[in-house]
Amino acid sequence: MSVFVLDRSGKPLMPCSEKRATLLLARGRARVHRVMPFVIRLVDRKAGACARQPMRIKLDPGSKVTGIALVREADHGVAVLNLFELVHRGRQISEALAARRAFRRRRRGSNVRYRAPRFLNRRRSQGWLPTSLRHRVETTAAWVNRIRRWAPVTALSSELVRFDLQRLENPEISGIEYQQGTLAGYEVREYLLEKWNRTCIYCDVKGRPLQIEHLTAKARNGSNRIGNLGIACSNCNQDKGARDVREYVKDPQRLARILATASRPLKDAAAVNATRWALANALRATGLPLELASGARTKFNRVTHGIPKTHAFDAVCVGDVGSIRDWQRPSLAIKASGRGSYQRTRLTRHGFARGYLMRQKQVHGFQTGDHVRANVPGGKKAGSHIGRVAVRATGSFNIQTARAVVQGISYRYCTLIQRGDGYSYAPQPKDSF
Repeated sequence: MSVFVLDRSGKPLMPCSEKRATLLLARGRARVHRVMPFVIRLVDRKAGACARQPMRIKLDPGSKVTGIALVREADHGVAVLNLFELVHRGRQISEALAARRAFRRRRRGSNVRYRAPRFLNRRRSQGWLPTSLRHRVETTAAWVNRIRRWAPVTALSSELVRFDLQRLENPEISGIEYQQGTLAGYEVREYLLEKWNRTCIYCDVKGRPLQIEHLTAKARNGSNRIGNLGIACSNCNQDKGARDVREYVKDPQRLARILATASRPLKDAAAVNATRWALANALRATGLPLELASGARTKFNRVTHGIPKTHAFDAVCVGDVGSIRDWQRPSLAIKASGRGSYQRTRLTRHGFARGYLMRQKQVHGFQTGDHVRANVPGGKKAGSHIGRVAVRATGSFNIQTARAVVQGISYRYCTLIQRGDGYSYAPQPKDSF
């Protein structure tokens, strides 16, 4: 990955290679500004004396993961500099709100102080979004602003994802094909690949060309609605023929899983639909030129250039792309973990208190979520451990490393690397493409 560079006043410069950053640090011309993502700050240069090239942030919004790519615009194409995958926690937020609502109803319904019911006492502003959906928009916009602080970004590109839920459920409303022309069928195929995890539903094979499969064959009056479509490899598709899925699949567990997944509601598609314009408006508020493109164009660009399927690579392929260089780079997984909870009481499943947390969040200068290095001199846990820390009031911490959780590390052995900012970071290894 490229290294972000700031001048001595904190203004962004063009990113540099890891080798050049190492030389600048070794010669004393730069200081470490941030560890994850890695940012250095020069001590002998201002931004006015440096040439800049046009740079663009590209986004592939998703309900669970958003791909982010920082690219440098070259002649009729782009050169990839950094890749990120932002993992949202909308589901955890939704589940936490549901649990809080259940506990509140239990308190109000039990034999405690009576409070008169109140209805329609809250008004929703225009453009209101549920908390779990607003989280997706705000975290994505926050990371766009962060990257803008570290790199001289001149433009933005985003995929304006739009799933027509009515057409997915009943495509006969306006025709069988989702859209006509070069991109015909790309929307439905991409949705099915995501729904079935790019795996053959009959033999679980991966890494092979997959075909759209009708669970109830068209020869038996099967429809093209999304609930009747699956993904299968060529061998299984031909072997099944015109038989019904209930006749072809002999394993009852596999059959139940196929039928349950096929009838699964379109929650992810609905979440993306609800937030697409809110995200677009948040990006427009930055004042940078914004390019909006369809998901079908992204898939077409990726297939045309022969790039594997990941969220970060999808971001690279967003919009009008001529050529793509230096895309074989590792990505940085950024997981939204939150900054803790205001709730200081642990409850049973019935809503009764079973334990209490510390009133203060910091212990000996450390807080859960901080990135630390622990150098243990001896004992069973001797060695150097680097990762996110979980503090305890006793001063005996747990450290989540890349491989495992190391428990019982004294705070005396810990050195702070970076304060927790509500995210956990995991560099993804570069695969063999």
